Amino acid sequence: MKWIHTADWHLGKIVHGRHMTEDQRIILFESFLQIVDEEQPDAIIVAGDLYDRSVPPVEAVDLLDEMWKALVLERNIPVLAIAGNHDSAERLQYSSKLLTKVGLHIVGKYEPGAGPIIVAGIPFYLMPFLEPARIRYTLQDETIRTHHDALTAVVESFGSIDARAVGIGHSFVAGGLETDSERQLSVGTAGQVAKGLYEPFGYTALGHLHNRDALRDDKIAYSGSLMKYSFSEANHVKSVDVIEWDGGWTRRRRPLQARRDLRILTGTLNELLDPVFYQDEKTDDYLKIVLTDESALFDPMAKLRTVYPNILHLELELLRRQDETSRFERETLERQSIEDVYMEFYKAVHGRDADEMVRRFVEGDGPI
Repeated sequence: MKWIHTADWHLGKIVHGRHMTEDQRIILFESFLQIVDEEQPDAIIVAGDLYDRSVPPVEAVDLLDEMWKALVLERNIPVLAIAGNHDSAERLQYSSKLLTKVGLHIVGKYEPGAGPIIVAGIPFYLMPFLEPARIRYTLQDETIRTHHDALTAVVESFGSIDARAVGIGHSFVAGGLETDSERQLSVGTAGQVAKGLYEPFGYTALGHLHNRDALRDDKIAYSGSLMKYSFSEANHVKSVDVIEWDGGWTRRRRPLQARRDLRILTGTLNELLDPVFYQDEKTDDYLKIVLTDESALFDPMAKLRTVYPNILHLELELLRRQDETSRFERETLERQSIEDVYMEFYKAVHGRDADEMVRRFVEGDGPI
């Protein structure tokens, strides 16, 4: 049995003001579908965050509809998808009971008593994003307060689980590596779940964390996001996982190829505008450019766009260092006493240290 694990498509995503829907269409219909056609899987798993927000733009809804058609109707491949924390559970689950008849299994919200989806003899347990308040209400259990509590209760509700069974979830496993493009599930660690909660499953396919290497485990894995959605992901390799049964579950990774990469370039303005430098660069990539010039620059963005039309963010290294220095000075100031602050102020104004009488006055030991 073979299946493909993907997650965190975030259709309708906007990155630094740039709508990514067309890029998402290209990577899905050119790169992802090529992998599907080559691998001929028995099923495709999409582990949450199909959309980037609960009310997605029309273009994103149309794109997902086209993808379901390409996979389920044209290729006759069952799709098992769950809602993530960015999705609207109710909207995603609309008409799901009808769609399951053609092989599109979408679970937007947890429903007690719902059994696994069986594909090629393998049970798949679909666990959408488990908001603790929703699970507490659904199960009428006031002890459910955290995401860990919610997942514990849901897994226990499944009863006995086949050793080959696959769990599909959307959660933040404690110890996983985050990126800047993920939405926090809660304050502190209340949004995290222990890895051991997925132990009953033979394999667990997860969504939420965008780094495919966020977790090092043979039986539990994040596929990572469809594309790079923040510059903290600039060094990531985006891919899908191909999972096969061979007396146990084995995992292979197939890289996804985006139309444009998302990268960081660093250098002086003159260096980056030098044809010798950029002649070997893919200049239409989505870029964050960090300028290292020490002097003031006039409209560097306009000059850079003549060579790099898809700059998403421009940063001046000098200003960044100044911001860090200012933050350090603020933190130092906050740790000082009022007396020490005044003494430094006195020295800055008079060009010399305060004498003994001034010190006694500031410290409240007598009149000046």
